[in-house]
Amino acid sequence: MSLFAVLDPAVRLAHQVVAGLAQVVPTALAIVLFTAAVRLALHPLARSAARAEKTRTRLAPKVAALQKKHGKDPERLRTALAELYRAEQASPFAGFLPLLVQLPFFSVMYRLFTTPNDLLGHTLFGVPLGLHVGSAHGPAQWLVFAALYAALAGVGYVGFRRARRAAAQAKAQGTTPLPGTDLMSYLAFGTVLFAALVPLAAGLYLLTTTAWTAAERALLHGDVDVKQLLNPHRRGALH
Repeated sequence: MSLFAVLDPAVRLAHQVVAGLAQVVPTALAIVLFTAAVRLALHPLARSAARAEKTRTRLAPKVAALQKKHGKDPERLRTALAELYRAEQASPFAGFLPLLVQLPFFSVMYRLFTTPNDLLGHTLFGVPLGLHVGSAHGPAQWLVFAALYAALAGVGYVGFRRARRAAAQAKAQGTTPLPGTDLMSYLAFGTVLFAALVPLAAGLYLLTTTAWTAAERALLHGDVDVKQLLNPHRRGALH
């Protein structure tokens, strides 16, 4: 019995839902809709994580001051930081919960799209959803994979730029970025490499969930003015 076998009940349920949607819309679109529906259900956790991250940003100067004051006394520093977060009713680990919750969903989708099943026999622009890029042949199939990877790279670039801005903001506030922060920002492009190892269906899932994450973070962290988007007259006046 493999480790992934414990996910089989959830994989079967996901298959039933996607297959049901595929009765009324193309299978590729069913994958997108199912992924978006799950991410929408997880949105409250994302909002909670955004609030936690904003709290950490607001407390960054105080944290930096405590690090400077108690840098030579790790035990006193831990106590001071705990008191700070307790007084602010915050947790330095609150933002990791949505990531942990998404891991089982990612594992289910990975198993669904890497285990042979009837969904993978359907196509996207004539390319089987179960096809790997290494098995693609002909300009048409290569074009579909190239478009997918280009879209993933575009979403990755958004994440890369945001990570760099966050690091610059931390430095401006006097907070020392975590070691390897610059290198970690390049992991935003990791989905492109991962997509090259999985079937087209899994790549389509990756594009949907990473695009959702990018849009969600932009809205929750104030990178996009929602009122401006909903009020075209105001948007025109600003220009």
